[in-house]
This record gives sequence, C-alpha cells and structure tokens, in this order.
Amino acid sequence: MENLKGLGLAALAACVLAACGGNGSPGASVDSSGMRGSLIQNPPLRTASLTAADLSAQLQATTTGQQLLAVTGAPACGIDFHYIQYGTVDGTDIQTTASGVLMVPTGAAAPCTGARPIVLYAHGTTTDRAYNLAAIADTTNPANSESALVAAMFAAQGYIVVAPNYAGYDSSPLPYHPYLNADQQSKEMIDALTAARKAIGHVFASATADNGKLFVSGYSQGGHVAMATVRALQTAGATVTASAPLSGPYALEAFGDAILFGSVNIGSTVFMPLITTSYKKAYGNLLYNATTDIYSMTYATGIETLLPSTTPLATLFAQNKLPQTALFSSTTPVTGNATLDAALAVPANPLFATGFGTSNLILNSVRVAYALDALASPDGAVPTPQPGVPVAAAPLHPLRQTLKLNDLRNGAWAPAAPMLLCGGNADPTVFFSVNTQTMQAFWAALPVGLVTVLDVDSAPTGPADPFAAAKLGFAQAKAQTFAAGGQTAVVQAYHGGLVPPFCAASARGFFSQF
Repeated sequence: MENLKGLGLAALAACVLAACGGNGSPGASVDSSGMRGSLIQNPPLRTASLTAADLSAQLQATTTGQQLLAVTGAPACGIDFHYIQYGTVDGTDIQTTASGVLMVPTGAAAPCTGARPIVLYAHGTTTDRAYNLAAIADTTNPANSESALVAAMFAAQGYIVVAPNYAGYDSSPLPYHPYLNADQQSKEMIDALTAARKAIGHVFASATADNGKLFVSGYSQGGHVAMATVRALQTAGATVTASAPLSGPYALEAFGDAILFGSVNIGSTVFMPLITTSYKKAYGNLLYNATTDIYSMTYATGIETLLPSTTPLATLFAQNKLPQTALFSSTTPVTGNATLDAALAVPANPLFATGFGTSNLILNSVRVAYALDALASPDGAVPTPQPGVPVAAAPLHPLRQTLKLNDLRNGAWAPAAPMLLCGGNADPTVFFSVNTQTMQAFWAALPVGLVTVLDVDSAPTGPADPFAAAKLGFAQAKAQTFAAGGQTAVVQAYHGGLVPPFCAASARGFFSQF
C-alpha cells in the first residue's frame, strides 16, 4: 500500500506558461460553508501550466522520465494543474476540509479541448502529511512522483483528472487520516469530484468541459478507495462509465487474517498504526480502550498521533518511534494448542520472517486472540478459498470486526459497469491472491467481461492479448531491476515502482474502449 517511488521528475517544477497564480486572485468566489462538495475557492489557484512539448522535454531530461514516457507515450496535451480545497467529512461524518488537484488538459489538438472524460483518481499510502498532488512546482513535495505519473498517463492524453490528497494531509485540519475507511474515503472522493466539477469551465482552459463519462481508478490504498467509491456512486444512483482499482487491499478481513497468521507484508509496521488509528477514531472503543491493548510498551505512547507526519519515516525508525520490520515477536506464543502454536510460529518464508523480531510492534496476546477468532469464525478466502469467498459471518475480535466493516465483500454488491482489476502476482505488500483474486472469485457469477483481472507479472496469452504490451514491459522492467540489484531490489521495487505504471497504462487502455 505504499506510495509510488523513484520517478524523480523534479523537472516538472517549472511553470512555463502564464503566471501560475492567475486563478484565485481577488474576484474569485469563496465558499466557506464547509458543506460536502463545496469548492472553497472558485476558480481554484493554478499551480503549474505545461504545454505538451514542455512536458515531453522535461520528462526526456531524466532517465526515470524517459522510462515513464516509454510507458505513457508522448503527451498529446498540455496540462493546467489547479489546487482545489473542498468540504468533506471525517471518519464520524463530522464536517472537515481537504485538498487535491484538478488537472485540465490544454492545447488545440482534438483530444485536449472541448468535452472530455474525467478520471477520478485515488493515490497510494503515504506517511508524509505534506502530501499535495497539486504542488508540482515544489521539487521537495512528496507527491510529485505520483502526480507526474497520473499527469503523463491521463491528463496529457486528454482526460480531466480529479485527485484528492485525502483528509489529514496537506491543508486539511483533521489531525489523523481515515485510512482504509471505505465509507469516509468514498464520500471524500465524491466530494472532491463535486467540488472540481464546479471549477470546470471557470479555469483558464475554459473551453474544456465535462462530457459526462466518469472513470474511477487508484493504486494500492487508492485501489481500495476506488472500489469503495464505485460502490458508493452506484448506491447513490450515479453512473460510472468504467473503473480500474489497481493493486488494492480489497478483502481486508482476509488480508488481516493472512498477516496475523504470519504472512507479514512489507510496510506492515507503518500500515498497522494508520489503520488502527483510523478505526479507533471512527468506531471508538470497539477497537481498543488504550493503545497498550494492541501495541508493546516500547511504541504505544503517542502512536495515535504519529502518522501521517512531517517527520520522515526513516527518522521515525531511527528515533525508535516504530520498528522498521518487526511487526510481531520472534518469541512466538505458546498456547498449548499444537495446531495454533504452529500457525503462529515464525514462518519459514524468509520474506515473511523479516516481520518478526525482538522489538516488536504488536503484542503476542493480540495475535493469539485474533487467531482464535479466525479459527472459530473463518474467512472464506483464507487459508483455503471457499466457494463464494464470504467474509466471516460473526467475527468477535474487534480488529477483525472493523476490518470486516471495510472489506469490500461486505454488503454483497457487484459493479454495474466494466471493472479492471490489475496487479502483480508476486506483490509482497498487497497480496494479489488474497485481494485481487479473492474479489475475482467473489464476483465469479457475474456476466463474462464485466470484471477483467490482469496479472502484469505473467506472460502474454497470445497475439490477441490486449495487455501484452503491459506484460512485456513489466517483464523488461523487472529484469532491468534484477540486473541492477538482484532479487532484493525487485522485492523492494515491486509494489511501489514496478507495477504502478504498467497497471495505470492498462487502465487507460481499458478506459479507451468506452
């Protein structure tokens, strides 16, 4: 669920056309109501403006930019970046505000002006509170890599892009982030879209309009957010043209079960505080009474205010605010139940074993209680997938209960419009089999073609494979990464660097059919 890394597109900092702050000058309307979907400043501030030629030249100036262009193709359009601030809600439906970016394609070419489709995009996990997808002119902004990818992949090809930074980030006053809260995050996506649509037609590129087609996508955490948003839009009676959740933790209860039984994913010591704080704020004492109920004494104090943070994650590790990898204790619990003890032992898989150590985050007592609940009320997806892969009927452990509330199998819904699920089968951060393939099985009875599943880490099925280019490109990128740093480099880059551009390119190709 970690965010995209390594694109290194600092050259996008230049604002190469008219003064970027032209919108938002005196005369702009201000809505300070804080109501859901309100656009606080209209027209919103323009933070950067690039022609197609300028964007192409700046990407060509770096190796990583060239690699990105090889996947996205040459820009057809320029892009105006606008900073939007809007009213939304927190995890308990209390009004708050958040911010994001509106990317508007520009230029005289046919795909760049007039009525254009919208991509509503949800970003991946970040621990940096300063994350701002609109701050493309700030070379230090942690969102630049993902913002550049989305801009080059979608906005530069004629899609209007709306992407929230999420409540709890950038200028949002919320002191925490409602992480993987399906209800709040889907509402916020809809609120950002509502606000952005109020700006379209009032910005510099006033000839660019919304043609009514809506595509929803997002990567990692954003994959979960995107799928939850499709569900929420359908429930509200809104039309989604097509969607592409990418590498997301959709089957949260099953994912939690896999992790607590020892299949520890990369980044787990970061994801756990984000998710428990989010659910504590939303559900109160359903989750826990005190942080010492879940966390070891070494880390319990202050953990609810730790993330997101303006302190770099490496510094938090160095200050021993969080363990880098040790989610669980390497001294595993002894319950007297031989089957349970074996299930809770340090796994033989060396990757999963790195999630165990002597200075661990999660208490052994939590693992035991969680495991007992999972055995008494099993999830349909793990350890052995069952027909229909249902969530557990009646979980009693509080963490399992909150995971079930936000598991996207909960509610027995199905997409009404075409959906692409993309990921890589060897993902060490968001497990493909537990999440993407579980949702595929959950929707197995749907009409053929409604849900398409793509494993970019697989061979093309033949000359008619519509995703052959993405699969071959991924294989080449993985081989280059291996040649440079071996298997360790591949594992480290897999979720945050290797998969994202190829799944995003596949999403764009998928959307182009509709």
